[in-house]
Amino acid sequence: MAEPIVSLATSRIHRALSRPHHLMGADRELVLLTGLATVILVFVVLTWFSVALGIAIWIGVVGALRMMAKADPMMRQIYLRHIRYKPSYRPTASPWRRT
Repeated sequence: MAEPIVSLATSRIHRALSRPHHLMGADRELVLLTGLATVILVFVVLTWFSVALGIAIWIGVVGALRMMAKADPMMRQIYLRHIRYKPSYRPTASPWRRT
């Protein structure tokens, strides 16, 4: 008796669910934080020099953030996880291993 042919079930994965959240091609939170910092700089100092400096900082930092996002879209999360790691781990397989 021949076995029936079973087809595999397929599911669509929408691009919006698997893509990182970016704004202007860079990490959303970092772009918004940079924008907030430059706006604070401009409105606290209130000179033409501060406006020019704020625009220059905004363009430079967003350009650097875009290069960072192009290299690795999840770089900020990976760096934050790297910071949380302990400075050194013991070379044991388990914390309950006898030394």
